[in-house]
Amino acid sequence: MTRIVVLMACHNRREKTLDCLAALYRNSLPSGTDLGMVLVDDGSSDGTGEAVGAAYPDVEIVRGDGSLFWNGGMRLAWDVAQNSPYDYLLWLNDDTLLEDDAIERLLAIGAQLQDRLGRPSIIVGSTRVPGSETPSYGGSVRHNWLRPMHFLPITPGNEAIKCDTMNGNCVLVPREISLSLGNLESRFVHAIGDTDYGLRAGTAGYSVWVMPGYAGTCVNDDLAGGSYNDVKLPLAVRMRKILSHKGLPPGAWLVLTRRHAGVLWPLHWVWPYYKVVVTSLQYSIRNYFVRRGSRA
Repeated sequence: MTRIVVLMACHNRREKTLDCLAALYRNSLPSGTDLGMVLVDDGSSDGTGEAVGAAYPDVEIVRGDGSLFWNGGMRLAWDVAQNSPYDYLLWLNDDTLLEDDAIERLLAIGAQLQDRLGRPSIIVGSTRVPGSETPSYGGSVRHNWLRPMHFLPITPGNEAIKCDTMNGNCVLVPREISLSLGNLESRFVHAIGDTDYGLRAGTAGYSVWVMPGYAGTCVNDDLAGGSYNDVKLPLAVRMRKILSHKGLPPGAWLVLTRRHAGVLWPLHWVWPYYKVVVTSLQYSIRNYFVRRGSRA
């Protein structure tokens, strides 16, 4: 019997969470595969936990107080999952809709790589923007050695593709790697923990692979606009976003860069904040001259 425990954190997205679970439980599983789930409902006020409990009574629901965010919620789910036996942990975001055969394909490519490499690997399921073939989340590779904290997204193909790290939307982690690396880093709150985990796996001698094809769909918040990368937003708004838990909080970003950016980590630490300021100034100056030209 192969046991997979799905880890998920949610907060006030009842309909999205229910849609995600409906897609998850539509998945066809190989014979002899058992699916369990730990869901951390981080202080939802919209009845998410209650609705999930009513529709899926086998899901183990753990309550948070609203301060956990993604990384903290996933850490708590991970801790709870350790209380029962499992062969794989499957990270799943509550806004990700899996294809009906996604888990079967994740397991299959994991088994193939295990046979080829002689040790387990982390398998990443890429997502695409709904209604398109545009990738939204998945694996990524370092741009080059001069920019160790800049990652380029991988578009999945017909074969598994090795990557350096990943987004945590759909990730299959074998038990050996889970026990070897431990939980997500406790000093992260919302973001960054998934990037750090992929890089830690590589440092420990494990590999991370993007499985062939897409695992499902998920809207990319950055592609949709409104993030700290959106130069159309006022500088004060962009700075507030990048310094928030859902951006690049300086303390967490410091941990990540010191751990993975090499001896020049101070430069890589300051770069995203510097970039926000410079690109906002460039956008304002460009607009100023455009407006002046239109009045001439």
